[in-house]
Amino acid sequence: MMWLLNLASLLLGVIAWILPVVNIMRYNRRDHKNWMCLSVISISSCAVSLFFQICYNDHLVKVEDWSALMDTTDAVVFVSAVLLIVTIILNAITLFVYRDKTMK
Repeated sequence: MMWLLNLASLLLGVIAWILPVVNIMRYNRRDHKNWMCLSVISISSCAVSLFFQICYNDHLVKVEDWSALMDTTDAVVFVSAVLLIVTIILNAITLFVYRDKTMK
């Protein structure tokens, strides 16, 4: 049942990347009311995704599956860093794009 944490983490990571892209693609529309909400949901999805990875690592420690921890820790750290950095960059681009629309 704990493998669902990895699946949920993956899905939330994809959501964290898709929402800013949707925001950027909707830039030319007249309705700019919910771009900030989508950015907050994107960052929250990234945070929950990383939390699920921490919970899964905690589960591996509790069941004392040291070989699984040693095999996956480097990849989890790398993928988590990529998820965080790309999410921040995409949301920063969204903020930069909508900056002028919000000030008007």
